[in-house]
Amino acid sequence: MKHSEVHGGAFGPGGADVLSAADQRLIAALQCDGRAAAERLADVLGMSTREVHRRLAALTRQGAVRIRGRLAHPPDLGAVQLRIRVLRGRLDQIVAALAARDDIPFLDVSAAGDEIHAVQFTRGSAAQRNRLLFEQLPATSAVTSVEAQTVLHAFRQAHEWRLDMLDPAERQALTPPCVAPARRELDEVDRAIAAALAEDGRSSASAVAERTGHPASTIRRRLAALLAEGVLRTEVVVDPRRLGLHVDANVWLQVPPDRLDAAGRTLAAHPAVHGALAGTGRSNLSVALWVPDTAALYRFISEDLTGLGITAAETFLVGRAVKRPG
Repeated sequence: MKHSEVHGGAFGPGGADVLSAADQRLIAALQCDGRAAAERLADVLGMSTREVHRRLAALTRQGAVRIRGRLAHPPDLGAVQLRIRVLRGRLDQIVAALAARDDIPFLDVSAAGDEIHAVQFTRGSAAQRNRLLFEQLPATSAVTSVEAQTVLHAFRQAHEWRLDMLDPAERQALTPPCVAPARRELDEVDRAIAAALAEDGRSSASAVAERTGHPASTIRRRLAALLAEGVLRTEVVVDPRRLGLHVDANVWLQVPPDRLDAAGRTLAAHPAVHGALAGTGRSNLSVALWVPDTAALYRFISEDLTGLGITAAETFLVGRAVKRPG
């Protein structure tokens, strides 16, 4: 059974109502292209256009799914992974301070409540970044240790994860050509379009024009260019528990240098993995994954990690995903 094959109407361990297979297929299709026309979605998924409209309206009305537009990160945007160990009972203040920072897009708390995992962007002020690592965190009595590992290569990022509910032909039919983000300066109109689509990534050009006050013809031309150049992307925000994925885990791996690239690429292609990063430090490969239960996590560790040259694995169960994109 695929890790994402779940039954609609069921309740998982966390009590979240699991979405039907048809709704999950629609979500998987929107992950390929959040602005795909309902007629196109219906044709590929074998639904009627009316059913697509009905299901999408219900999902968004209930707050189960949100489709948002966002500007792609610059290709030279570096990052470090932080592992911060804290005293029990002193967690909330540290978490709140980190979550408030614009340069930290990811923030997880361990199920045990004694460790924080975070990703910090490194582009921008080195002084501000170093102040956090070398002054603020060490000076906090609640923090017992800090590890910072520079990200050397991203095999898979969160926005690239796809729910495993489509066959390859369906996914290919819905996925626009992949392009690297163009290097160009964004002006006020571009940023206004991105801000409008951050609320609703499927907004029409005329709706964006009305919201921003710019001519519809200008918005239509600029929007098409932003999408075609890979500068603006859509992403689907959904609670993984609604997909039957109740266990959120990070696994830190040690891999010999000559096996690192192959292991990273293999794991990035795994349907459960929504993040795979190579970095500095003893654990030179980290993966983030969603699975239905701890039995599936055990199979991932004991079976899917075999044959990749991995010499050690440390598993971190996420108790609270405090901050994720979207």
